[in-house]
Amino acid sequence: MGLKSRRFGAGDPEVMMDINTTPLIDVMLVLLVMLIITIPIQLHAVNLEMPVGVPPDNAIKPEKVQIDIDDKSLVYWQGLPVSAEELDQKMTLVAQQPVPPEIHLRPNKDAQYAVFANVLSTTKRKGLTKVAVIGSEQFVQ
Repeated sequence: MGLKSRRFGAGDPEVMMDINTTPLIDVMLVLLVMLIITIPIQLHAVNLEMPVGVPPDNAIKPEKVQIDIDDKSLVYWQGLPVSAEELDQKMTLVAQQPVPPEIHLRPNKDAQYAVFANVLSTTKRKGLTKVAVIGSEQFVQ
């Protein structure tokens, strides 16, 4: 705080009680410069290790398995209705194939989420990694 006295003639001098902000601004600028210096430089590049050479020819195409869930939350395997136990058995069989199939999961908008989540968790539990959710545009409001 600065204390200045002014004399305007006879009488007591008036005291000016304004805060001096110059040191505060100096400290703020020093802290800002320190912050800018200590931030690591961000690179806008992603380093990838790309394979070299010609990619191998994939002669064996994976099988496509269509799983549908209708509006009554019934599960269909390739168009045929299945129970939860049958679904588990069928996924066990296809997971044992040398080339795991692609699972195309198509739920109905009115199906229960628990049934959909159960099918997804079963695919993960069986080790089926190629899962696609078909028709997700129906869920956009």
